[in-house]
Amino acid sequence: MPQVFTDERGELPVDVGELTLSELSGHLASTGLPNDVRGDGAVRLCGCNTLEGAGAGDVTFLANPKYRELVGTTRASAIIMKDDPSLSPRIPQLICDDPYRALTMAVIRIHGYRRHPQWGRHEHAYVAPTAKVGPNANLAPGVVICDGATIGANVTCYPGAFVGPGAVLGDDVTLYPSVTIYDECRLGDRVTVHAGSVIGEDGLGYAPVGKKWVKIPQAGNVILEDDVEIGANCTIDRATLGTTRIGSGTKFSNLVAVGHGCQVGADCMFVAQVGLAGSVTVGKHVTIAGQAGVVGHLSIGDDAQVCAQAGVNSPVKAGSVVLGAPAARSRRPAVATRPSRSSPR
Repeated sequence: MPQVFTDERGELPVDVGELTLSELSGHLASTGLPNDVRGDGAVRLCGCNTLEGAGAGDVTFLANPKYRELVGTTRASAIIMKDDPSLSPRIPQLICDDPYRALTMAVIRIHGYRRHPQWGRHEHAYVAPTAKVGPNANLAPGVVICDGATIGANVTCYPGAFVGPGAVLGDDVTLYPSVTIYDECRLGDRVTVHAGSVIGEDGLGYAPVGKKWVKIPQAGNVILEDDVEIGANCTIDRATLGTTRIGSGTKFSNLVAVGHGCQVGADCMFVAQVGLAGSVTVGKHVTIAGQAGVVGHLSIGDDAQVCAQAGVNSPVKAGSVVLGAPAARSRRPAVATRPSRSSPR
């Protein structure tokens, strides 16, 4: 019997696969992205790729002017780009004001989201008698669901995922292999946690007594709100008292460490190896770039940007851009986050 897969949202994929450039144009327009096709709209597209890596059947894109010279040599069948009279691609073009957004929608439409294998409730998954499991749970071999835990509808847990006593997972949550959710932690709807990450471990809570350290019981928890995505091998400490909270829509890359009692607002972006010491407050829509660190008990205002390898040891005002170690305010204006060199171009 063929294996059945669903996508990241727990749904069977629909309208995913090959289409013409004109059909892609219509799809983008239906999502609110105006565009124009120049050249042969009947060319068929079955994949998306970079300017260098694209071949026949691929659609590529140009969003960063740094790669303009590759437009003339790409082997793609079509290109998504802004209107640029100085460039004359020899292949059909889809012209729009936001090529990166258009490329995102094209990847979703052509490739779709990752499909999850469907184990159902596998016989080698352990579910405690007092745990509550919602409909369509997808529990792989080696999953452990402890006493008092609650699992929502359409949850997928890969092998080795552990959900501790009293923990709560909302609907459409995905836990990749070897994810650990400690006791009493709560994940909202559509949360994704990638392999090896740990949510709710004890924070660095010790009281100095003479020349010894006495452990302070870490009696709080962690809450990940709706639509949070946590990268691989991240750690989020439970609060000593109260809650460590990650706001809705926030996204972490890999190897991010968040100390106990931190409060992170909605729609933030933390790049790899970011570290927050305990009790840091981060506002909404804050970007913290790779290897940046923040001293405990500080606040970072809404829409701030902390540049790569910055060492933040004083509060950051809303809308500021800071860089360096110790971090100082930049004179350059804040700019929207751009794809890195490693991102598709």
